[in-house]
Amino acid sequence: MRLQYRESKSKERVTEDRRSGTSLIFIFVEFGMLWLPLGQQDFLIQHWMKLGLFMAPFLLFVAISFRSATTKERRDMSIWSLVLLVVYIVHQFEEHWVDFFVNHYAFKSYLNDLVIERFGNAGQSVGPLSDAGVFAINTSLVWLVAILAIWKANRHSFPALCLASIVWVNACSHVAAALLTIEYNPGLLTAVILFFPMGTAAYLWSLRCELVSVHEVIASLIWGGLAHVIMIAGLLASGWFHIFPERVYFALLVIWSILPVFLYRSKSAKAISI
Repeated sequence: MRLQYRESKSKERVTEDRRSGTSLIFIFVEFGMLWLPLGQQDFLIQHWMKLGLFMAPFLLFVAISFRSATTKERRDMSIWSLVLLVVYIVHQFEEHWVDFFVNHYAFKSYLNDLVIERFGNAGQSVGPLSDAGVFAINTSLVWLVAILAIWKANRHSFPALCLASIVWVNACSHVAAALLTIEYNPGLLTAVILFFPMGTAAYLWSLRCELVSVHEVIASLIWGGLAHVIMIAGLLASGWFHIFPERVYFALLVIWSILPVFLYRSKSAKAISI
């Protein structure tokens, strides 16, 4: 009986690995289609935040349908990742489409004006953040991280923690900017009323269910903090000081977004097998 049970579990694991492989292929095909569209690059760069409202449910449905969760907690981990992605899409609506004062595409102008004000002595009149940069930042550090978190939730908790970290650290950056400038910035409202409570709840739930350790939570917050450092420093280096091309900056964002998949893997697998 024990041998049959092990064989059954082994077959289930092989089937699940195949499904995960299929999901991974689909994820990178979808991500590649975003970055390498057939004649639609200008449209995507301008309107990605609108497409996100329609694309997210489809991607989430496919990601969940191709996997089977080991425990209820693991299913809930996928749901938390799903919820955090939807929350971030709502935030992107305010930040990059229509803000609290009904300004359209306001964040790019806000950040560029801020950089020009701080580094005006560089002799440049155009800020470092381009439409392509906005597209690359949000599709990599948010959408790609979220999709990988949902896909890996069955066996690996750390990517989901990093998604929660992006939510929480980004909320802190919006509040810090508001305190420094004493003014509203695009995305501040949803950062306060959605990001802080949902990001905190995701962390507390993961700890309460003993799916993660405090060490992993701290590591994910460090990852999220460094993601924002890379985002800002890389933006200035490529778009303002022209130290390296914008494409190198985009590649760094993608590499950093994928990194959580390779961290804390053995610990997560061990926790699930107990």
